[in-house]
Amino acid sequence: MGNGATRMGYREIADELRQEIDSGQLKPGEKVPGENDLMTKYGVEQPTARRALDVLKNEGLVIAKRGSGTYVREFRPIRRVSPDRLKTVVWGTGRSIWSADLGIRPLAQGTEVTTEPAPSIVAHVLGLEEGTAVIVRRRTFAVEDKPVQIATSYYPAYLVEGSAITQANTGEGGSYARLAELGHKPMRFREELRTRMPREHERQTLDLAQGTPVVEIVRTAYTNEDLPVEVNLMVLDGASYVLEYKFSADD
Repeated sequence: MGNGATRMGYREIADELRQEIDSGQLKPGEKVPGENDLMTKYGVEQPTARRALDVLKNEGLVIAKRGSGTYVREFRPIRRVSPDRLKTVVWGTGRSIWSADLGIRPLAQGTEVTTEPAPSIVAHVLGLEEGTAVIVRRRTFAVEDKPVQIATSYYPAYLVEGSAITQANTGEGGSYARLAELGHKPMRFREELRTRMPREHERQTLDLAQGTPVVEIVRTAYTNEDLPVEVNLMVLDGASYVLEYKFSADD
């Protein structure tokens, strides 16, 4: 197009590249034409070529690899299945709730357990006075050493003090099995989801590429008596997950 054709703007160049990606002409993992290639093909200056690539980066379609070039993003989904993962037949028999998920299963890279004053929103959900002590469990989950999820769980300290929930290793069945042993078996759950752009510390922790959103899930666990026993704030790499929900017309 640089030979006598009308010069294209960066949006039109981005549109053509996007169409090539969507059609499969440019396949996942394949290298995308660089700035110099676009300058030659479309007869544009470097700022225009760069802005065209930036559009696709901000849309999460391509990813830049330092010293190598720009590539079509590969999407290898981690399937998070609800509500199967929260059923008693999973954690109640000593299995992790992760075992209900299909395909790749993230592994915890480390667990930090602290006692802290409850933040106002957590205190509200747990029915506590603001500043009441809560046990906080922070974990980062990874697949093949790539962090994909940050999880922070809050438990009323008066319910779980002295239990394995205050330890890094909660034992078979995890925290829900320990809550059941304490007489506070989780039986009902509520999850609220939203997508947003990551905070800087989340971007760094999850090693997110430019333009990658996160999925924020806030799960609250209740006993049969409607006592809230856990608030779990999860931040998921939006480029890594498929969220699957199963329900019937009678649910």
